[in-house]
Amino acid sequence: MNNEHDHREVSTITYSCYTKKIREGEQFIPNHVFSFQLSGSLIMNDGHSIVTFEENSFRLTRKNSLMKFIKQPGESGEYRNISVFIGQQLLKDISLEQDYRSEIKFKGPAVLRLTGHKLLTGYINSLKPYDELIAHSNPLLASMKVKELVVLLLQLHPELSNLLFDFSEPGKLDLEAYMNQNFRFNVSLDRFAYLTGRSLSTFKRDFEKIFSCKPGKWLQQRRLEEAYYLIKEKGIAPIEVYTEVGFEDLSHFSYAFKKQYGCSPRKLSRAGLT
Repeated sequence: MNNEHDHREVSTITYSCYTKKIREGEQFIPNHVFSFQLSGSLIMNDGHSIVTFEENSFRLTRKNSLMKFIKQPGESGEYRNISVFIGQQLLKDISLEQDYRSEIKFKGPAVLRLTGHKLLTGYINSLKPYDELIAHSNPLLASMKVKELVVLLLQLHPELSNLLFDFSEPGKLDLEAYMNQNFRFNVSLDRFAYLTGRSLSTFKRDFEKIFSCKPGKWLQQRRLEEAYYLIKEKGIAPIEVYTEVGFEDLSHFSYAFKKQYGCSPRKLSRAGLT
């Protein structure tokens, strides 16, 4: 690939190629995603743990996960990855056809490292002849290939049936613990409400009872506190800090930081160097 960034997608199958370091913002994962790292490496941070996936590794990312990524090209100069998105409707269809179901709640991490196997390697290789069809969109073919993947995963890892065929919504979580763990993710209040098992109105009501503060104000305050610590104590540059703590825009971050602490993030950073 000669393009700096080539991203091709057909409903459920994505091929990505980058030739420079890409640091993406937080992302909500609505569906299970099976991925194979063709080249380069991917660092994934779900707020609980940081995992690195090197070339030729397989992984499965769980639905309803919050994730930060760092994509790093390898020795070839490229970052290349194939991902297959496993939609809920397709899984429900398979469940009805084959009587698969979730027997117990799956307790694994947000992203699972899958052991390599010739069947999985063969599956990835089988996608290559369809490259042009994928580029020009063929939903029926994509659906067939996703179904094939699910069958392979269940054959190699039967325990995944408890994950793949769990169609329940997120349960009600400890709101205080969840928000203190995940405030760095720049997602909407609607999303935080959903992930903690609440309607938006209930989320806001519960939040104010616990924190004695409105969610938006608390999030900004908590993110600024974290940013101050990272800049002053860890020596991290403001240009790297603002996305790390959940701000989307550098200028807004700088304005809010100066209003809170009386100096700009850059000035604090320079003071820390002297």
